[in-house]
Amino acid sequence: MSQTTTEPPAATDAEAGATAAILQARSGNPDRISGGHLVAKALKAEGVDVIFTLCGGHIIDIYDGCVDEGIAVVDVRHEQVAAHAADGYARVTGKPGVAVVTAGPGTTDAVTGVANAFRAESPMLLIGGQGALSQHKMGSLQDLPHVDMMTPITKFAATVPHTTRSADMISMAFRECYSGAPGPSFLEIPRDVLDAEVSLADCTIPEPGRYRASTRSAGDPAAIERLADVLAHSSKPAVLLGSQVWTGRGTDAAIDFARTLDIPVFMNGSARGSLPPGDPHHFHLSRRYAFNNADVIIIVGTPFDFRMGYGRRLPAHATVVQIDMDYRTVGKNRDIDLGIVGDPGAVLAAVTAASSGRLSRPSRRAWFDELRAEENAAYQKRLPRQLSDASPIHPLRLAHEINEFLTDDSIYIGDGGDIVTFSGGVVQPKSPGHWMDPGPLGTLGVGIPFVLAAKYARPDKEVVALFGDGAFSLTGWDFETLVRFNLPFVGVVGNNSSMNQIRYGQMRKYGEERQRVGNTLGDVPYDKFAQMLGGYGEEVRDAADIAPALQRARESGLPSLINVWVDPDAYAPGTMNQTMYK
Repeated sequence: MSQTTTEPPAATDAEAGATAAILQARSGNPDRISGGHLVAKALKAEGVDVIFTLCGGHIIDIYDGCVDEGIAVVDVRHEQVAAHAADGYARVTGKPGVAVVTAGPGTTDAVTGVANAFRAESPMLLIGGQGALSQHKMGSLQDLPHVDMMTPITKFAATVPHTTRSADMISMAFRECYSGAPGPSFLEIPRDVLDAEVSLADCTIPEPGRYRASTRSAGDPAAIERLADVLAHSSKPAVLLGSQVWTGRGTDAAIDFARTLDIPVFMNGSARGSLPPGDPHHFHLSRRYAFNNADVIIIVGTPFDFRMGYGRRLPAHATVVQIDMDYRTVGKNRDIDLGIVGDPGAVLAAVTAASSGRLSRPSRRAWFDELRAEENAAYQKRLPRQLSDASPIHPLRLAHEINEFLTDDSIYIGDGGDIVTFSGGVVQPKSPGHWMDPGPLGTLGVGIPFVLAAKYARPDKEVVALFGDGAFSLTGWDFETLVRFNLPFVGVVGNNSSMNQIRYGQMRKYGEERQRVGNTLGDVPYDKFAQMLGGYGEEVRDAADIAPALQRARESGLPSLINVWVDPDAYAPGTMNQTMYK
């Protein structure tokens, strides 16, 4: 995947003169412009080419402005989908995603998508409608305190107070998206502010490339030198690349760092695929062993949260280095030996440069051989289940077939609990930016919106999505949106008619007789659901039929769902190891 940067778009001569040559407003007066058209101008200046939305009377002037600016309007069936799609679009393109929703329930429906982007550090802007300022506190239709609700889950939340401020507050929101670690912003725009027309001369309209700065800090030079020295004397280093490596488009620098300094690489979140399977520096199944035995551990762009055991899994004997875009994350939950705040790609490139000419590092051949042996042993232990012909189908077999099916150009999306936990140990993306999951909020229902965003942004890429049946149910009706916009993908539902991750926990805590309380679903034929909505659908009950079904879905050229019935009594190790169940 090409690595689009997160920097402001560069201004061209034509764009720089856009303010003076602004299109005639709805009134027919070229010297006046509406709030909705100002919003569209500001979105265009940021390089936004699509908004995800569900219509409402408060926001339609933005649509009118988008038509004039050549910004596509992709309308969905639920505002949560619009917000998740904006999040997904940011991940795929490197540009901020934008969702536009109406006031009240439109905005509250989008809260989950914004919260997911907040925890995943994904730069997106949600624009919400609001009742007219002239009716403030009078009980207007769909009036709610949106800003108060959004403030805890955004980097910036505000009301546009006057039509003349519409464009510059959009640019302000985008700047805040990229302050420190990226994240979402929210703006509400009252209906009369959005619809009013004002003098063009009274407005500040941002020009491309001129209203926000680069955030690619390389960190403290003294800390860079210190890390280079530490690595020069390390015999057993290991590095974990986290989502910020991909978010900041630092993959090339990370690869050069690992190969030049000869360091084993582990990857999580959106950084998966930074190195392809088979690369001598790519490791996956031996992470715990590596961390238990390493003398230097470098954590790049991922916090010491539950996925890292809050840092407690890192041994006291190792030198622990943390690199992150957010100062507040470095050293949180666990003491560190060295912390560097900066853009991961820029920091790693600086360390690589600083390492040139250092004392020759100890030979790491034995360390690589040790990790590779551990990696192979873990793979061989799992292989019988991965190749199992059992009926019902073992989830590992399904994950294996999906992994075999992926090409170098396949973007993989995981949406679910236990079934996606199974896939995390098996499915290996082949290229950077080709793995998408919810992130640390663990939100179910991101699958269809992420498919929408990924396929819309990159129609040249194949998109393959694995859903749990419970996860698909949350946002699945927007399968119709994919049909309507002709966005084909290969979808797989791992169907066990259960919320199985929760079921396991209930069984562990309360016994087998209470394992089916509030977590059991109907036996839904999702293949027929896809067919009903105009897509391709197929049912699979035999493991040998998975690969042919996937191929037929690919060849159909339609949005597809392969409904694979999997064993409801098989649980992923990650599910069984969750501390909340112990």
